[in-house]
Amino acid sequence: MSLFVDIEKDLGGFRLRARLDTDAPITGLLGASGCGKSLTLKCIAGIQRPDRGRILLDGRVLFDSEAGIDLPPQQRRVGYLFQQYALFPTMTVYENIRCGARGRGSRAEQDTIVRQMLTRLQLQGLESLRPAQLSGGQAQRVALARMLAADPQLLLLDEPFSALDAHLRDQLQPQLRDLLRTVGRQAVLVTHSRDEAYRLCSTLCIMDEGRTLRTGPTKEVFADPQSVAAARLTGCKNLAEARRVDDHTVEVPAWGVRLQTARPVPGDLRAVGLRAHYFNPRTAVNRFAVQDAGAMEEPFEWCLLFRYAGQAPDSAPLWWRMPKDKKPARMPAELGIAPQNGLLLTRP
Repeated sequence: MSLFVDIEKDLGGFRLRARLDTDAPITGLLGASGCGKSLTLKCIAGIQRPDRGRILLDGRVLFDSEAGIDLPPQQRRVGYLFQQYALFPTMTVYENIRCGARGRGSRAEQDTIVRQMLTRLQLQGLESLRPAQLSGGQAQRVALARMLAADPQLLLLDEPFSALDAHLRDQLQPQLRDLLRTVGRQAVLVTHSRDEAYRLCSTLCIMDEGRTLRTGPTKEVFADPQSVAAARLTGCKNLAEARRVDDHTVEVPAWGVRLQTARPVPGDLRAVGLRAHYFNPRTAVNRFAVQDAGAMEEPFEWCLLFRYAGQAPDSAPLWWRMPKDKKPARMPAELGIAPQNGLLLTRP
C-alpha cells in the first residue's frame, strides 16, 4: 500500500504545500499547531479540496487537478478519526459502529461486521451504552471500530490522543500501534508530540508553516533533521548559527567554539544543533571549559544549564539533560560531545 500526496491549498493568510510519498505502515505528520497537518489529512480524505496537485492511494487517483479528478469522500476508502472522535451522541455503541458498516452487504452481514469489531476492539458489554457513558479510551476504541467497519484502505488519525490524560495516553499508544499492525491498514497519524511520533511511526514527515520540511524513516529524521525548524520540533534544545571551516570543522560564533564533526560539513551549512542528552565530562573530543548557569529539576531528570567560557554574553545558555541518579555534585570544569552527535543544519 502506498500514499502519494503533492498538493497546494491557499487559504489567504495561510498556504499549504504538502509533499508526501510513503508506503510505511504508520507515517507521522509532526509539527506545531496550525502548521497544516490536519488540513493535509482533510485534503486526503476529500473533506477539503486542494487548489492544485495530485493524491494517489496505492496507484488509484483520489485527486488530480489537471485531470479534473476529485473523488467524493465516500468513494476514497479512507477512514478519518477526528480529534474528539465525533461519535453520534444519541446512538448506542452498537449503532455508532453500525453506521460505519452501512452499505456493506445485507443487514445481517452488517451485524456480523459490528460483532467482529466489538470483539476486535474489546468492546463487548458496552453495546447499549451511549458516548456520554464511555471513558476516553472506550470512546476512542468505538470511533476506531466505526472507522474500521467501513473497510478503509487508509486510516487518517488526527491527534487521536489529544483528548486523553497522560496516563491513559501512555496506556493506549501501544494498544493502537498493535491494533494497526493487526488490521494491516496503512495509517497517517497527526501529532505535535515528538515522543508520540517516535514511539508509533516508522516514517516521519516534519511540517512547519504549511511546508513539508523533512520526510524519512523516523530514527533517521531525528538523527539528521537537516533544518533548524525540524531540529527544534524533534526536541533539540541547543541551536546556534554556524559556519564551515573545513570538511570536518565548524565554527559557532555565539558559543565561542569550534566543533569537530563525524560527517562532512556541507558548504551551505547554516546552523548546528547539540542534543541535551549527549554531553559528557569524559568525552575527549569537542571538550571545552564551561561555567554553571543554573539548573531545572524535572520529575525524573535534571537539566543543568551551562555557558562555554568563550560564549557571547547575550546568547542563551546550553542544556545538559540527565537522569536524576546521574546528576554530578557540581558542574564539571569541562564538557565534551562526540563528533557524531552534532546536527548539521542547512535550512532555517
